Amino acid sequence: MPIRIIPASAPMTIDQVVLGIYSLPGIGKTTLGFTAEAPLLLDFDKGAHRARNRKDTVSITNWDEIASLTEDDLKPYKTIIVDTVGRALDVLSADIIKNNPKHGNGGALSLQGFGVLKSRFSSWLKTMRTYRKDVILLAHMDEKTEGEITKERLDVQGGSKAEIYKSVDAMGKIFIEGKTRRLDFSPREGSLGKNPAQFEVLDVPDCAQGPLFLAEIIRSIKQSINQLSAEQLAQQKAAEEWADRIEKLPNLDAFNETMVVMKNEPKGIKKLLMDAATNRGLAFNTKTKKFEEGSVAA
Repeated sequence: MPIRIIPASAPMTIDQVVLGIYSLPGIGKTTLGFTAEAPLLLDFDKGAHRARNRKDTVSITNWDEIASLTEDDLKPYKTIIVDTVGRALDVLSADIIKNNPKHGNGGALSLQGFGVLKSRFSSWLKTMRTYRKDVILLAHMDEKTEGEITKERLDVQGGSKAEIYKSVDAMGKIFIEGKTRRLDFSPREGSLGKNPAQFEVLDVPDCAQGPLFLAEIIRSIKQSINQLSAEQLAQQKAAEEWADRIEKLPNLDAFNETMVVMKNEPKGIKKLLMDAATNRGLAFNTKTKKFEEGSVAA
């Protein structure tokens, strides 16, 4: 199959996202997950029965059950929920050691085994994208005190924490404030977060009042990321148009007229003019705010 090259002039939009949600146990991660669009829960923690709004669920005991899921199996679903990602990686680790004992050391993964873990989990996430599924990674949280700061971390083995953080498009924390459950996507001192949609801290409604709460969150994240892509494309197009225009400037007066016209343009656009002037043997006089022939004394 030939490689599909995306031209620089084309926007790189996304149709699927990987979303991370973490919290202390018992705050309602699974219930929140079921408010995504057409969800299927991969239940590694065996706790789906506690969710008030339980939807279709697969109870997972070994990684072969994950590997055997086909695109046709997942066709009715829009969102795949991993509950929890920490336990999922434990199950994947056991499979890695079973298939190659050299990747284990006393029942735990060796350094090489961790490399295989990262590769296989990343590959699985990519497969879900090719199946056009959104993925929600639910994780328990633990805490570590460093000096006077308590840092929140994903309750996940070893170096996998960083890999999960890198793999998600957005990450939020559920916490309780008073009697209200809240969802915070912003990174803060001591806590994790990824907030491409620039959400404020959100109140999480009861699942009966907000049955598609997370579906709407995911939709907003996609729109925000794709809007950023569109803005980047517009900026690139503007830069190309200015570069073409600057290349055709005939003389010193034209350079000075263009400087006036582009006074409200971004610095990157103005630099195009400055670089072109230098190449033409012109210098910018910071006192008169005009280009001049030759060098300008400091």
